Amino acid sequence: MLAKTSQSENGMKNSLIDPFGRRIDYVRLSVTDRCNLRCFYCLPKGFKDFQHSDKWLSYEEITRVLAAFSRLGVGKIRITGGEPLVRKNLPLLASMISALPGVTDLSLSTNAVLLDKQAAALKKSGITRLNVSLDSLKPDRFREITQGGRLDKVLQGLMAAKAAGFSPIKINMVALKGVNDDEYEDMVDFCIKHNFILRFIETMPVGDTGRKAIDDFDDLQLLKKRLMEKYNLVPGLVNEKGPARYMEVQGSRAQIGFISPMSQHFCESCNRVRLTGEGKLLLCLGQSATFDFRPLLKRGASDPELESAIKHAITLKPERHDFNENPEKILRFMSITGG
Repeated sequence: MLAKTSQSENGMKNSLIDPFGRRIDYVRLSVTDRCNLRCFYCLPKGFKDFQHSDKWLSYEEITRVLAAFSRLGVGKIRITGGEPLVRKNLPLLASMISALPGVTDLSLSTNAVLLDKQAAALKKSGITRLNVSLDSLKPDRFREITQGGRLDKVLQGLMAAKAAGFSPIKINMVALKGVNDDEYEDMVDFCIKHNFILRFIETMPVGDTGRKAIDDFDDLQLLKKRLMEKYNLVPGLVNEKGPARYMEVQGSRAQIGFISPMSQHFCESCNRVRLTGEGKLLLCLGQSATFDFRPLLKRGASDPELESAIKHAITLKPERHDFNENPEKILRFMSITGG
């Protein structure tokens, strides 16, 4: 069996460079906009206007697009939603993606409600890392934030993932002033106990729900100072190019990340684009620039045509978001965007 081409080797031959000199080597794939939770900062209560499944790309079409990206130096893929585990037979798609030459890092973002029964199959498919959304450790509060979700199902999923051997497992907690800000230290202790990496995330004004949640915005720069006093945080050792800035709890290997798109944006190092379930490439969370691959795929475009389309799409990537200056600009929900 031939060894996979490494990301560095692949990227040296074919790099995607955007107009601002950033190398794009990461695709976040949203396989569906549907979700089995209704977090108030993401989806309105009672929302049902999801994309019909006949508009979704097939697993074969998704793999064709990602194969073209991998030939152009993209080695990192994250499967997201909505909630990706509501799409049938996701381990099959994961195995198709993990088999692509050049793809060296395949991960999954999930709310973990359905994870307990799928963890082993997902690990076998080639996914190694997980990000799990978890905003509260209090069942009643979790139910309120998610508009009906069950915390016990999430915890079962987390323990199943841990038993299946996923590493690292990252917990993403949206910091919400007046909602869950009394639980920050509890979540730190929970993650230390289970050897999870914790990441705090600022709310963003994506869609009407996101703009309303800005009222609950909690500045992570202030939170970092608060946690430093209790945990004696020092600069972390997590080696990745993502948006989180990591600190380490001194005397342990516990890592705490801070993702601050509002108070301290990271646009200058953005290395990612997002592919939606219906085939649209989103070039920025906070801008409207997109490119639609669906027409190309439906007419049977060749691999060189797909690669040429990707190169063109990358030229549309803007320099930065303008959430602070123009918070009403983005109308789509986070479930459509893919996190």
